[in-house]
Amino acid sequence: MALWLTDADPVELRPQASEDDLQTVIRAVYKQVLGNSHIMESERLTSAESMLRNGDITVKEFVRAVAQSELYRSLFFATSSAYRLVELNFKHLLGRAPNDQAEISEHVLIYNQSGLEAEIDSYISSDEYSISFGENVVPYTRGNKSQLGSKNVTFNRAFSLMRGDASSSDSSKKAKLISDIGGNRGTAIKPPARGGSGAYANTGKRFRIAINNANYGARVTQSAATFEVNYSQLSRKIQNIQKTGGKILSITQVG
Repeated sequence: MALWLTDADPVELRPQASEDDLQTVIRAVYKQVLGNSHIMESERLTSAESMLRNGDITVKEFVRAVAQSELYRSLFFATSSAYRLVELNFKHLLGRAPNDQAEISEHVLIYNQSGLEAEIDSYISSDEYSISFGENVVPYTRGNKSQLGSKNVTFNRAFSLMRGDASSSDSSKKAKLISDIGGNRGTAIKPPARGGSGAYANTGKRFRIAINNANYGARVTQSAATFEVNYSQLSRKIQNIQKTGGKILSITQVG
């Protein structure tokens, strides 16, 4: 059974990789960086793929080439607002949602003053990227597990941006998080509207929520617990967990 909103298994290009291994990495980069958008064979970056195959560039530089390509620009930079662009860059290149207004403002300024390439470089050349992915791991969804010292709102924002494999980043041109982040408010988890593409298919499924540190009163404290709920119950359950002080470790699709 596929996992949903848990960290993906990292895809890494290892030494002496076979052609099949290489193609797995290339597909993973296109899927992550292009937000699950469908691309035609003629749109592939064949020159950059050859350089990766020959060992002339690392996966990190292949990611940079895809993110700075005309294809990326046409998919996400042609019609989106600056705030939406920043959301997508965090999602595609760092695998998480922006944390606060300061992060958004910093990257909007880079984009407005220095352009797209500099904005892309600011993620890929960052310490966070190097620590998280190194030179040869494809970026993957992070930030959807509560980390020590972080707030559950971080999970909610990642949930709102990521949704699921069926959803595509170019399905919405409006910023999803700017009002909540700008107003320092929590981000509600909402089911997708009927008739939309992507995540609506998840509404009939069940999910297991793993938590820790939930406090149900003076006599009852659980250091770890799991719950199984339908999609329709997911948002309310997450809210209840937050009210009891629990930290969400993961959400896994179970049926």
